[in-house]
Amino acid sequence: MSERIENVVTSGTFSLDGGTWEVDNNVWIIGNDESVVIIDPAHNVDKISATVDGRTVEKILLTHAHDDHIRSAKEAADRFNAPVYLNSADRVLWEMVYPDWEFDSDLADGDTITIGTTELTVLETPGHSPGSVCFYSQDLSWENSSGVVFSGDTLFSGGPGATGRSYSDFNTIIESIKNKLFTLPDSTAVLTGHGDSTGIGLEAPELDAWIARGH
Repeated sequence: MSERIENVVTSGTFSLDGGTWEVDNNVWIIGNDESVVIIDPAHNVDKISATVDGRTVEKILLTHAHDDHIRSAKEAADRFNAPVYLNSADRVLWEMVYPDWEFDSDLADGDTITIGTTELTVLETPGHSPGSVCFYSQDLSWENSSGVVFSGDTLFSGGPGATGRSYSDFNTIIESIKNKLFTLPDSTAVLTGHGDSTGIGLEAPELDAWIARGH
């Protein structure tokens, strides 16, 4: 049974450093007709549940712990009876939302998550937050790509994720993108935490321009 990718877009807010912004988030569901994993179940668990459509949720994977990505994680964990995975370097952000609730398991560089016949490999990509991670699969495809990386808020169409707020760093995110993402095949699709998808081959030539502009 082959695995496929489904995308749900949800709307809500992101708050940090005293500001609040309206955001649309990409929720990614990877699996088959029987079971799935969910990446970043943001904002609207009812809408996500409609796409899950009764399948077993094996795991909830979080790319990082900004509140727009995790505020609905407990509701999703309870709804789907699924464990929550996060890189523990983002604990300081997690505890802003959940001071009294702990995620189930840590994510570390090189870990593999298996769903059906598909493997997702964890890539630690700090910068947007201390514990940001991406998930890479050479087995999956998106719009005729060969391989996909779920980039969270590390890499977008047109540049790196924001680094102007607490617990973020521009030089760190550039090193993460250069050493962990731009070493992937050019044919790899980049499925982002917000907005349009892109590709490694489209973004990699722009690295020097991003460094020059500083964001």
